[in-house]
Amino acid sequence: MRGVDRHLGALAALLAAGVPVRATPSTGPLTLPETLKGTVQVPLNGPRNGMADSPRTPDGEKAPDGRKPADTLQELYPVLAACWEIPEGLSRFERTEITARFALRRDGSVIGTPRVTFSTQNSDTRAYRILTDATLAAIRRCTPARITPALGAAIAGRPIALRFIYQGPKGQGV
Repeated sequence: MRGVDRHLGALAALLAAGVPVRATPSTGPLTLPETLKGTVQVPLNGPRNGMADSPRTPDGEKAPDGRKPADTLQELYPVLAACWEIPEGLSRFERTEITARFALRRDGSVIGTPRVTFSTQNSDTRAYRILTDATLAAIRRCTPARITPALGAAIAGRPIALRFIYQGPKGQGV
């Protein structure tokens, strides 16, 4: 503690003498953004059941189901959206968007209850309910997501805002 007192004393002497003192920004490690944001076009034609599409784990070993855990945020978002299915009753709407906010534990399971923070169907209560139920059900089906320990450590407890965009058949509405 003696060294800290000496530095603070030197700083006080500089300030008293009128010498301008500037703080320099920290050069510590970079951190992830407060909210992790991703956008996914749904439904996906790729892997189902929350698995990334590759037959090996990061150690090179084959996973029991032939899939590898997600290791990056870009791999994670499609893994979380892979279980989204077109909800029945959404047929009269064209482009539909919904954003769900939730957080994951290190093991890929959901912390608490996901919530919907945005939907293009706010004015139609029935469509909003259908879309919300389908989105929350997709998150339940796809979690716990298979993620690597490194990704789990990086995202654990951080809010994730995942936007699902459904274009309708051939992108021209339903």
